[in-house]
Amino acid sequence: MRDWLGEAKAKQVYLILRDRILSGAIALGAKLPTEHELAAVHGVSRVTVRRALGELARERLIERRRSAGTRVIYRPALAPMISDISGMLASLADMGRRTTVKLLSFDYVRAEGGVAEALGVSSDQMLQRSVRVRSVDGEPFSYLTTFVPERISLTFTRQELASRPLLDLLERAGVKVERARQRIGAALATPDVAKALDVRTGTPVIELTRVVYDRSGRGVEHLYALYRPDRYAFEIDLVRSGTRNRVWSPIARRSDKAADKAAKHPIIKSKPADARPPR
Repeated sequence: MRDWLGEAKAKQVYLILRDRILSGAIALGAKLPTEHELAAVHGVSRVTVRRALGELARERLIERRRSAGTRVIYRPALAPMISDISGMLASLADMGRRTTVKLLSFDYVRAEGGVAEALGVSSDQMLQRSVRVRSVDGEPFSYLTTFVPERISLTFTRQELASRPLLDLLERAGVKVERARQRIGAALATPDVAKALDVRTGTPVIELTRVVYDRSGRGVEHLYALYRPDRYAFEIDLVRSGTRNRVWSPIARRSDKAADKAAKHPIIKSKPADARPPR
């Protein structure tokens, strides 16, 4: 029982310090308090603190030297990948061109369960399943599992999927992408995911499930994605609209290319003060 309690307390101290380091509250190069001081602050023994610091050192977040003490060596990314929720499909195409991808698996499986239901296909149909890891500047940030109906996936090869954005391949196949529905939550990294994203097993990750539909309403892609929260974030721009019951409404961001074009050829339009912005 005592060992179990000691491990639980060590994990608690580890998580608190890890969160402060990753959030920037304890900056790169900062010196941590001594084991004795940390033990007093957290109300635990020095052995417990030593366990927590050992885990942080194994994750290369801190460096421990007998003569110099313990310092933070974690260097955060200059800027995490940002996805605009309201302009999602445009963001996907842009992300595919700004990042690199590693294809871990590529095969065909029979449609079943929630994936089959979401795509609106029967259990006798085959789906192309792929697992990819996407990186920016050599640092992995997303673990992507996608399912595409066989009738569409036969138009592209394994090599193409490893080198081109899936959205581009769908459009090349003649798919007229119209809309998508997505749900965002949280999950814990399994061993395979943890290895691919270079994190510990059980690390919290952002969970996203997305189903993309064509103009006829048929499902053309099912995506289950897991993101490192320190390297990826979702944002949305909102504007207050309406006259009586004012609400927050999303506005889609323009891509950099569209913004540059607008700057060169501005178009000025007038609209009533209470007009609702496009959704």
